[in-house]
Amino acid sequence: MAFDIKNPGLATTVQDQGRTGHYNVGIPQSGSMDQYSAELGNALVGNTAKEAVLECTYLGPVVTTDKDALIAVTGAPVEVKINGESRAQWTRLQLRAGDELSFGVIRGGTRYYIAVQGGVDVPEVLGSRSTYSLGAIGGFQGRKLEAGDHVPVGAAVNTGALPDADTVPEEFRPVFAKEQAVRIVLGLYDHRLTDEGLDNLLNGEWKVTPVADRMGLRYSGPGVKWKEREQPFGAGSDPSNIVDAGYAVGSIQIPGGTQPIILHRDAVSGGGYAMVGTVISADMDLLARAAPGTSTRFVAVSLDEALVARAELADLRRKAWAALGADS
Repeated sequence: MAFDIKNPGLATTVQDQGRTGHYNVGIPQSGSMDQYSAELGNALVGNTAKEAVLECTYLGPVVTTDKDALIAVTGAPVEVKINGESRAQWTRLQLRAGDELSFGVIRGGTRYYIAVQGGVDVPEVLGSRSTYSLGAIGGFQGRKLEAGDHVPVGAAVNTGALPDADTVPEEFRPVFAKEQAVRIVLGLYDHRLTDEGLDNLLNGEWKVTPVADRMGLRYSGPGVKWKEREQPFGAGSDPSNIVDAGYAVGSIQIPGGTQPIILHRDAVSGGGYAMVGTVISADMDLLARAAPGTSTRFVAVSLDEALVARAELADLRRKAWAALGADS
């Protein structure tokens, strides 16, 4: 079967768990920004966690199917409509051949996901079906969807077996709040901040600006201050410049000492801005749920605490799949 795209929405792309192992040559991992939400959609329709989904940003697509299909819509809260009638989110839904799937106005967050039994069946590129639009690789012809696209769907996995439950219990659904506490590990260049600059970073209120996409999110807030120094050869003149270095996914940069930028799944792998901290892996999905205007505080944690948080997220994921009676 296939999805026929009548209206592509604002920025609808094919994503999965991402491509790893190529960041050292400048190819980011990509993949669903909110991995947890995307995976639970896959669980509902009987897929494994790795199947590709459609990631919808703010304004969703209008699609029809040429055959019957089982789908689930997870992620940011939005009205789901089949042939104009409202249907439940976080629930397995039946599409009949020719049915039209569309969406209302998003009510929080930024992205939601359409999972379909069998997964979106585009070719793998470097081990992933994820779209990296800047590099024009992966996904559907290396780009976001356009009207008239015919997006193939694969055969059912796990012999078509479905989980026992058809709805994700409320306790396992993520929250799309207007306030967030985002945990970070300080470094590598936090020592370049003044005491006041570090205090502003950790105790100031920062808000997500509309300048946010799959590459990163820009924040506005009290700004920081950098210690004065003579810039080394090869670094730029701004105090936030360094000689080029590699960036971790989740790195926090503050060009000019004013607006932090947090790198996300499509980020470049290196450059000349100092990284004062890195968002822990367990909070990257949380970061992806932040809509413009979201009030954010950065909380410094240790590496040991970051590892505990990662284990806790993995445990939550296992419990959610178990509650559905699904096999990841």
